[in-house]
Amino acid sequence: MAALTRHTLDLAWKSWIGNDLEPHGPGWLQWVITGLFCAVIALCFTVLGFALNAFDGGRAWTRPDLWLHWFGKNYVVSGTIGYLIHVMFALLIPAIGKARIRSWSDGQRSVFFGAVPIVGVIVGWPLGVALMAGGAPQWMREIGAGTIVGIVLISLLLNFIVYQVFNAKQREVLAERRAVEAQLRLLQAQMEPHFLFNTLAGVQTMIDIEPERAKRQLESFTDYLRASIDSLRTEDSMLGRELDLARSYLALMQQRMEDRLDFRIDVDPVLAGRPLPPLLLQPLVENAIHHGLEPKIEGGRVHITAREDGGALVIEVRDDGLGPDGPKRPGGVRGNGVALDNIRRRLEGRWGDRATLEIAAAEPGTLARLRLPLETPTR
Repeated sequence: MAALTRHTLDLAWKSWIGNDLEPHGPGWLQWVITGLFCAVIALCFTVLGFALNAFDGGRAWTRPDLWLHWFGKNYVVSGTIGYLIHVMFALLIPAIGKARIRSWSDGQRSVFFGAVPIVGVIVGWPLGVALMAGGAPQWMREIGAGTIVGIVLISLLLNFIVYQVFNAKQREVLAERRAVEAQLRLLQAQMEPHFLFNTLAGVQTMIDIEPERAKRQLESFTDYLRASIDSLRTEDSMLGRELDLARSYLALMQQRMEDRLDFRIDVDPVLAGRPLPPLLLQPLVENAIHHGLEPKIEGGRVHITAREDGGALVIEVRDDGLGPDGPKRPGGVRGNGVALDNIRRRLEGRWGDRATLEIAAAEPGTLARLRLPLETPTR
């Protein structure tokens, strides 16, 4: 029973709350999981009732019809409570906003996710009993203050136990996500030595012969470093900030590649404040340069776009370079795909299957498309 209850709680968590307030699977599955969870609770109360009856010398536990009868009654009550709590969460979470809930402290989250089930039990329990009895029974109409206090205390105890299970699962999910984010962001933050040294060496070479060009390249490099540091200092960035980083990088590469590189960024300013994990866009831009345009003799163009599409944020990085099936880079490799694997792991850790990364041939070149849930900026 304990294992079944734990498994059901785990399914309920993954289906309804998911990874940091993001549901997993279709909407109907969340309602089914709630029903299964209520069935387990009803079975627990049925077993408890028959166990108490057996201690009193009763033989009711030997009758299957009575088991089905009382399980049905207990399921009406637990189902009323469970679906009431489900509806409350379904209404309150979108109304408050997932981004705002994520910004709350642990104490504020505890109050919210603890208070809603308590209210659901206090309101749903008498409603469920009334439905089970075909109207409020006589004992409910004559209920006293002491009984009400007892019901409230039992509700608090049950919700405290259930909440602790869910809260532990939440901490586990958040810890895993933060560990993955920290690891991948650390890898992303480590600039390739040849990029750093080549840039500084290029500036040093141009100082005597082309001082103005050296100055512009050093300014672009400074802007790029500043934007990179800003992204590393925040746990959750914005689309506008990540575009600034991409723009600084492309400007720097344009100084190095001269007329072999052109770039364009087309993004609705309204979307600039949308939340976006830091250093998620940058690897796609770097791939477009390193694997698409640098090996191409005549160079080419990088085009970055972002738009809203059906409740999703769609970001595209398109280049007209060699393409995903083009010749290998000098040294015999086209790239080991680590950056793309890291991005996919970050997407899965935060949004599950609700976020995707697609890499396709653009004829000519390569198209990288990120599709993310469109989140509301935290105020």
